[in-house]
Amino acid sequence: MSSTSTTRSAPGVDRATGAPTLGAMVLAAAERHPGAALRHRDGEGWHDITYAELGRQARELARGLMALGVEPGTPVAILSSTRAEWTVVDCAAHCAGATVVPIYHTNSPGECEYVLGHSETEVVLCEDADQLAKVQEVRDRLPKLRHVVTFDDSGDLSLEQLRERGAEIPARAVDEAVAAVGPDDVATIVYTSGTTGPPKGCMTTHRNCMATMDMYEHQLDFDPTKEVVIFLFLPLAHSLARITQMVTLDIGGTLAFWRGDAKLVLEDITDIQPTHVPSVPRVFEKIHTKALAGVDDAGRLKRMVFDWAVGVGREARTRERAGRPVGGLLERRRRLADHLVLSKVRGLFGERLQLALTGAAPINPEVIEFFDACGITLLEGYGMTETTAAATLNTAGEFRIGTVGRPLPGTEVMVAPDGEILMKGPNIFAGYYKNEDATRETFTDDGWLCSGDLGEIDADGFVRVTGRKKDLILTSSGTNITPSNIESALRDSRWVSQAVVYGDNRPYVVAMVTLDPDELPALAERCGVTPDPAQMARDPRVIAEIAADVETANAHFARIEQVKRFAILDHDLSQERGELTPTMKIKRNVVYERYGDTIDALYAD
Repeated sequence: MSSTSTTRSAPGVDRATGAPTLGAMVLAAAERHPGAALRHRDGEGWHDITYAELGRQARELARGLMALGVEPGTPVAILSSTRAEWTVVDCAAHCAGATVVPIYHTNSPGECEYVLGHSETEVVLCEDADQLAKVQEVRDRLPKLRHVVTFDDSGDLSLEQLRERGAEIPARAVDEAVAAVGPDDVATIVYTSGTTGPPKGCMTTHRNCMATMDMYEHQLDFDPTKEVVIFLFLPLAHSLARITQMVTLDIGGTLAFWRGDAKLVLEDITDIQPTHVPSVPRVFEKIHTKALAGVDDAGRLKRMVFDWAVGVGREARTRERAGRPVGGLLERRRRLADHLVLSKVRGLFGERLQLALTGAAPINPEVIEFFDACGITLLEGYGMTETTAAATLNTAGEFRIGTVGRPLPGTEVMVAPDGEILMKGPNIFAGYYKNEDATRETFTDDGWLCSGDLGEIDADGFVRVTGRKKDLILTSSGTNITPSNIESALRDSRWVSQAVVYGDNRPYVVAMVTLDPDELPALAERCGVTPDPAQMARDPRVIAEIAADVETANAHFARIEQVKRFAILDHDLSQERGELTPTMKIKRNVVYERYGDTIDALYAD
């Protein structure tokens, strides 16, 4: 079965520049759009960078890069966390005609060496001394790397000094460099996060980027009469964050950056009052947990009121989505429910939220249903680095919980006989850099991109992702089991941060779970134990509490899919130890190998 989306007019498109390349878009946006392009915070409060200022900085730094020898097509890397300077130097690099190579700020020196060496990067822009140190550690093994620039003055060449060097380059050189870049030139080489092996460099062209931006602008209907403020904290080395950045600039919105502290994300959202929040599922799961935690701690009566209010909201939204009248009685009940509960949940996102978007990994449908009942539109979409972060998306008007929506305009999606999702469209990447074999293996003979994901398409064209081909568990009884769905259900527990399911060639399914550090004190108090993760992982009272939540999760699955035994790890999984990708996906092979003894113990008699 296949599904194809058609293009339609939308208000968001009227706001866009219509430029053919990213560099041209930056220059056009700077001239066309008024107001704040970027919003960031320092010790003195929130500060705005206007579109005019962004354009000026991009031009000056582009000339600085040219002074270092950057020409159209030169690889320029950015090694930084998500912050305003990332966007500024990204815009500058495109205005110099460079091919941008983003690097995750959580990468180790060895991982940085791989990306810089494989991409043959000539200039790398580093956030600070910590990121600079990674490059310095491996620089003698990077013969192509000629210049290292730091955002601050921690290195030999700062952004300010780079800007000064640009004074020797004629101003017209920027326009000439942008004009020399065509839509089919490679805009960026994005390295996959490598959940199952070494990262591959995805070559994404300007045409891919502009087509993807157009798709989102058509589907999200950005009202030209309203301010658009998009909260950004996802790593800008990831394609979804990068496209979010470019869409915002193209339509004249404001990118509002987090402060870089995960514990302050909700506070940042409250301060910024964004209209749109794109994120990965784990963040929405934690907000969901935060909303429920206060109720659990407040007692049985408050929980009953809370559950009643969410139920009323769910009933009202269900009727609205079906095109049925809500009715006077239900509307009065909803107003009361909103006053008591629902408005407080919405308040976690600020007062101006129009919609939130989730992608990059599966999310438990119950989380979406909860937010929907509270009046928060949380749209799930689907894409890959190879599809420029876009393929399908639910919209406010075409919304089906449990699916990743219909194909975006101009894309085609079909399911192969073996269940693999295949895609075509102008958003499909140009191939893997210096890896023709992998590129050939990724496409069918007739040009369809093989996603590696399993799925199905319903009669109305909505796509459902059911698992990852490489992650499928084949039990000793010959049953195929999708671990990601079970893991998502386990993470719905207030106490669980991460869950990893195993069962390959084994008689039953087991799981390893980690305790959520933010909820650890509350769990310790409930169980009457010391809030120490190592001790709690072995304490019978804690194990009993987690066992109850495992049974709750098991109720959603067939008997053969249910977790029969589990272990609590004495620490959370982390990017620093190489167990998670920067978008919080589990590096399954790493975890299976590292905790093999724990898995074996779960199968011991």
